[in-house]
Amino acid sequence: MSESESPSPLLERAAGGDRVAMNDLFAEHRDRLKKMIRMRLNRRLQGRVDDSDVLQDAYLEAAGRLPEYLADPQAPFFLWLRKITGQKLIDVHRRHLGAQARDARQEVCLQQSRLPMASSVSIAAQLLGRLTTPTEAAMRAERRQVLQEALDRLDGIDREILSLRHHEDLSNQEAAQELGIDESAASKRFVRALQRLQKLLGEMGLEK
Repeated sequence: MSESESPSPLLERAAGGDRVAMNDLFAEHRDRLKKMIRMRLNRRLQGRVDDSDVLQDAYLEAAGRLPEYLADPQAPFFLWLRKITGQKLIDVHRRHLGAQARDARQEVCLQQSRLPMASSVSIAAQLLGRLTTPTEAAMRAERRQVLQEALDRLDGIDREILSLRHHEDLSNQEAAQELGIDESAASKRFVRALQRLQKLLGEMGLEK
């Protein structure tokens, strides 16, 4: 939300304690927040942690802090929600992984919100759905491995912006804010990351 924008009536009602309004607000962004959790949840915790539990914790904190947000909105509402949800995900990593939690986060130095990074495994799994059909089971396993290797060869910031734009459906403006860079730099970085990945896949013999 920019300084020139006024809070929506729905936001104001939610901040006033209207539970229906808060439910409606959260429901608008639930699918995007789920994508973020699934991309960034450490693979050792998949099957042990339910994304709905993370979302419930985020919902409760957001509902309690909404008046604070409206008093001084420093970011669009979705990015504020995303940050809270990301912090809950970090808490889950700490709770389940203990001393390994720091490694599990694999922070990108430019990323202001310091969320756990999407792994090459998670990104490859998403890309694979675009690159193959469900009937190509044998080829999928080979391609997944090649994709993971190619993604591992990208800079961490390149993997991050691919995840933000391609799989979490953030706009260029939203991705720029999350990474702490200007919109022009974010746009150029995204294009270069796509080109770099395409080149690597070509060199490794993976054709779309």
